[in-house]
Amino acid sequence: MAASPLGFHALPLPLAQLSLQAVLKCGQSFRWSTYPLHAALPSDPSHEYRLCLQDRVVCLRQSPDTLFYRSVFPDSPVPPELKTTRDAETLLWLRDYFQLDVDLVMLYNEWSEKDPVFAKLRGRFEGIRMLRQDPWENLISFICSSNNNITRITKMVKSLCTQYSPPLLSLPPPTPKTRMPTPSESDGTNSRSATTEPELESYHPFPPPSRLASPDVVATLRSLGFGYRADFIQKTAKMLGDAYGAVPSSEGKEGPERWLYTLRNMATIDARQELLKLMGVGRKVADCILLMSLDKPEVIPVDTHVHQIATKHYGFRGMSGTKQTMSPKLYDAISEKFRNIWGDYAGWAHSVLFTAELKAFSDYSLLTPSPSPSKVATVSRGPEDYFSAEIHPQRKRKAKGKRSQDALGQGSASCTEVSPAESGSLAERVKKRRRR
Repeated sequence: MAASPLGFHALPLPLAQLSLQAVLKCGQSFRWSTYPLHAALPSDPSHEYRLCLQDRVVCLRQSPDTLFYRSVFPDSPVPPELKTTRDAETLLWLRDYFQLDVDLVMLYNEWSEKDPVFAKLRGRFEGIRMLRQDPWENLISFICSSNNNITRITKMVKSLCTQYSPPLLSLPPPTPKTRMPTPSESDGTNSRSATTEPELESYHPFPPPSRLASPDVVATLRSLGFGYRADFIQKTAKMLGDAYGAVPSSEGKEGPERWLYTLRNMATIDARQELLKLMGVGRKVADCILLMSLDKPEVIPVDTHVHQIATKHYGFRGMSGTKQTMSPKLYDAISEKFRNIWGDYAGWAHSVLFTAELKAFSDYSLLTPSPSPSKVATVSRGPEDYFSAEIHPQRKRKAKGKRSQDALGQGSASCTEVSPAESGSLAERVKKRRRR
């Protein structure tokens, strides 16, 4: 296992189980910031990835066999007695967010046995798994996705957070940027050829529903380039706020956010119907939310790209005509075809083929073979003892035979600050949320 960068903790994890380079850039989440690193060796991390939660910024790096992680807080440096608890919370969140209880290599093996098309692609596109995102953030992000591309969605989501959520903290990039000398510095009076400056970047949490429900939100978002999506976002936030209230719970979640979490325990068809009642949510957007944040791994969001995959690789002809609208009948037929091929985790398998079709991934491949990729490795005894090994009953039933024996427990989809007196509260909140 590679040595940990300064300030980072190490979790043994082969690239075949998780490729940050693919998973964070393939259109699931749109808030991760990416920074290139100066890698001295091919096995050194080449990038750092950062995400702002409600109370911390999570920073990740990756080598062929290790995931490195750390968190930064507004009150850093953290007192030693609180640091252990917070480190445990971050690892708990990572295991939940990346769903590390699911053995991805075992799934890849099963899909390859069933599907020759998948078997041909897996060598280049290993390590692609579904995230388990916060449902509220996932909902609003995918309302933004309508008739859009990843670059523009990322820009819109960043603008939304900057406009409606105060900065949690500011950090310099992991590698200082080089500034070329000014004329006075290079005219012989100053021998420096270049200087480095720590340019700080502000990190904003995702705004809660109450901040997006006001009528004036529409005009502001339109001025930021949201177009017709501005109306959908405001009306959805208001609709949910009116129905479920805006008073935060002890966990810091407003009523609409808590309601969205309850959809994880509903049957897929019922949860979908609830989502379809919201403004800006059609069948595809609803299915993206079901797959990416509501524990419905069998769901396949279908669009023209997925239809092209079905036609190109699987002999699917669909409806006649040169230009086809995505009718409910066609949508269901494509979904059923892929579920019959890939099974309970069909949505995960679909994401691999979808990523393989993206232009941005035309040159993608894992750079180094991953050692012993058949299991998600555990770290030595330490902060991870803080968790239970409890798995949500519904997910445990669906994933029977697919989970690594070494996997530890699940976490929450977001973190809230914990005082020393409440050091065990996050784990307890996680258990309660998973039982809802």
